[in-house]
Amino acid sequence: MKVKSKVWIEEDGIPVFGEGREYLLELIDTHGSINKAASSLGISYRKAWSYIKTMEETLKIPLVERSKGGIGGGGSRLTGEARSFLIRFERLCKGIDEIVNERFKTIFK
Repeated sequence: MKVKSKVWIEEDGIPVFGEGREYLLELIDTHGSINKAASSLGISYRKAWSYIKTMEETLKIPLVERSKGGIGGGGSRLTGEARSFLIRFERLCKGIDEIVNERFKTIFK
């Protein structure tokens, strides 16, 4: 058996970052588009953009670079800061999972 836990970051009780927003950024990276990422999640572009804007303002780092459409079309991509943040968040989650599972084994032998 394993115990499961969820990790998210919040400020003043308001969620800023967690699994859902991590997935949004990963989908933007995969699709090169906020619109396609939002569609994959079943949310509107406006909601996705709101999440991105809130994350950027609260975390104080740029996460997504957008380019306007034209002959080659527009698109979006993650910044280096976003990639670094995702790696660190994943390390945090993995570390917490390891601690929780060890504790679970100790308590529920």
